[in-house]
Amino acid sequence: MAFPVMLRSLRHHNYRLWATADLVSITGTWMQVLAMNWLILSITHSATSVGLGLVLQALPTMLLGPWGGVIADRLPARYVVAAGQAVQAALSGLLAAIASGDPSGVGGLYAISLASGMVTAMTSPALGRFGAEVVGPDDLSNGLALGSVISSGGRILGMSLAGVVIPIAGVPGAFLLNSVSFLGVLAAIALMRPRDLHPLPPAEPGERGIAAGFRYVLGTPRLLIMFGLAFVLGSLGRNYQVTMAAMSQGPLHGGASGYGALSVAFAVGTVLGGVYAASRARLPLRLLLIAATACSVGQMLSGVAPGLLVFGAVMLPIAAGAVVLDTTVSTRVQLDSPGHLRGRVIAAQGMVGAASGAFGGPALGMLCDTLGPRAALVLAGAVSATAALAAAYGLARLRRSRAAAAPVPVQAAAPEPALEPAVEPVPVLVAAKV
Repeated sequence: MAFPVMLRSLRHHNYRLWATADLVSITGTWMQVLAMNWLILSITHSATSVGLGLVLQALPTMLLGPWGGVIADRLPARYVVAAGQAVQAALSGLLAAIASGDPSGVGGLYAISLASGMVTAMTSPALGRFGAEVVGPDDLSNGLALGSVISSGGRILGMSLAGVVIPIAGVPGAFLLNSVSFLGVLAAIALMRPRDLHPLPPAEPGERGIAAGFRYVLGTPRLLIMFGLAFVLGSLGRNYQVTMAAMSQGPLHGGASGYGALSVAFAVGTVLGGVYAASRARLPLRLLLIAATACSVGQMLSGVAPGLLVFGAVMLPIAAGAVVLDTTVSTRVQLDSPGHLRGRVIAAQGMVGAASGAFGGPALGMLCDTLGPRAALVLAGAVSATAALAAAYGLARLRRSRAAAAPVPVQAAAPEPALEPAVEPVPVLVAAKV
């Protein structure tokens, strides 16, 4: 069966299973996110308490991410992913049981949030590594881009279904459905064809620890530049959950309905960005810099938008650019790192993402409270644009230094006539860098 270029990853039997299971799982996850937030809010009547639950899920990634990377590079990714999904299913089932008991406190909910975050931290690098094994290096960028589209679609579908399921089956019903959704991932893994996988080499005995991963990341300037740019844009340039709410409640006078409309516009933009990234055969670093600059300039323009409609229109290219940026970073991180270190590099990327979210939300909230949302958007956009220019300068210097260090080919002298027939050299097979 022939697939268009934009959907070329779907020609893989294993990826079709994975994409279907991913949509089901993400839908269930977002149902649980809304149900959890609603349950905590109904118990505590405090938005701060809701935020604390989100922090408890993100904190383990920053602390335990390196160990997750070590596990991903030492153990078969397929089995690590399956074990993580099984544990997450059990935790969601436990949440359903707690919610059915009409809890008066949030201690148990926080404990499960923390446990879920720990499981995510220990298995996410293996999840990224397994995704590369499912689709292979040639279609990896397309698979990641389609994954962004699936993630956006699952988010919209999950939030919509939560609004239907919670009134009918209650919060426990949403938790239970999410628990069942993990079984879809386990079924997909079981049905995959092992011969169609693209296994990555495991870590060598002398390079299995956390230190080896840190040495590689810290010794690779291009990775450091990409991670630095991702941190700045992920913290000050991407936390639109904060700035959209502040703009809608403040200068745009949109209220809750306006915030909902802006959220939909942002979600549509993420889908468009994923479709664009999926349609490209390659995702070079030049595209990363263009997307980063476009998002930053768009953020500054959004700060001076005169009304809700214009602000929402600016959200579309910003959201699309953010997905292109994320997909490009993920693609370059995976394709440009050696297979035996892939899990630890993915873990480092996850730590950067978690740290940017933990820093950016409070930082943008403080800027909105002190300077106002418009000034906060313009200032944060200017900082993001500066980071994009600095990244472009750093990458250009790296290219120049590599070109200067490259050996100049020297023309060999004409060989003397051989007295005996020359022996034909044995060809050397060089493994392609993944």
